[in-house]
Amino acid sequence: MEMAEITNNSIDAIYAGMLSPDVFEHQMHAAPGIPDYLGMKNTPSTRLEAACASGGLAIMHGIIGIASGLYDTVLSVGAEKMTNLPTAHVTEALAMCADDIYEVSSGITFPGAFAMMARAHEREFGTNAEMRASVAVKNHKHAVDNELAQFRKEITIDKAINSLMIADPLRLYDCSPITDGAAAVILVPWDKAKNYSGPKVKIRAFAQASDTMSLHDRPELTGFMTTKVAARKTFEMAKLTPKDIDFAEVHDCFTIAEIMAIEDMGFFEKGKGGSVTLDGETARDGHFPVNNSGGLKAKGHPIGATGVSQVVETFKQLSGIAGKRQLDDVSLGMTQNLGGSGSTIVCHILERGD
Repeated sequence: MEMAEITNNSIDAIYAGMLSPDVFEHQMHAAPGIPDYLGMKNTPSTRLEAACASGGLAIMHGIIGIASGLYDTVLSVGAEKMTNLPTAHVTEALAMCADDIYEVSSGITFPGAFAMMARAHEREFGTNAEMRASVAVKNHKHAVDNELAQFRKEITIDKAINSLMIADPLRLYDCSPITDGAAAVILVPWDKAKNYSGPKVKIRAFAQASDTMSLHDRPELTGFMTTKVAARKTFEMAKLTPKDIDFAEVHDCFTIAEIMAIEDMGFFEKGKGGSVTLDGETARDGHFPVNNSGGLKAKGHPIGATGVSQVVETFKQLSGIAGKRQLDDVSLGMTQNLGGSGSTIVCHILERGD
């Protein structure tokens, strides 16, 4: 709020993306804690939950509140405190975002679900371990220059390929970590944003899509219809195409998820996501940079905060304040935030504010 020259008293409403403060922190009614601790007495604060897409949803509903004319200034935040629990308990908590009746009761976890997707993608398109590992190697390299990243250390293809098996064929470095974190953005109408001297970025378009909870009800496992639909609607609202976008922050909870995302969003041909990553096309100096922040894989994945942090990173890039990871001459960025096993997707397109 300091950068935006906005005081606590100027905030009309708060939207908070949080997956499960009840499980992680034994605090069910968490949203009022935000204005409480910030000294913003009586400011309405609402928690939104869409699994790992909770943060993206908090941004989207903040936009809707502004666009409706109900509010002039909204604080959209995302947060999660996950390290209170041991890994097995975190895995169990996250599994509640999948289909409990058919999948979780049969023993499936998210590493298991995405492992099935990785196998399906490998069978159909030849996306192998080296290609998946190249996603992790790239994102770890990007995170070195992100002072807020959880892991700021490069890894090699060999290290990733030979790391601990988690759910065949996904290994340790194919999986995002357990993370604590928070992120926030201030939203105001564009005509009022011009009154502030700090950096400004326009949210050009947004969309959400939903799909079945169970994987067995979907026609394919090599991509997400939700990503295709949400991305298409976002492009339509913005009157843009994938070729217009300069870079993207996508939901790489697992390496295969990034590969499928850049295909389903239309940035690369279906089945080519793994090979273009291995060839360096999605690196910072590549044709189309993806997850320049380090992504969930290395920046970290504090569930409710992830979608908001994607927008924050895109804001920094478009404002020219991303420091050592700053991309050259970028004017349009896109985010893709995934919930559950792709049951929810939220996309945003942001535009440089000059």
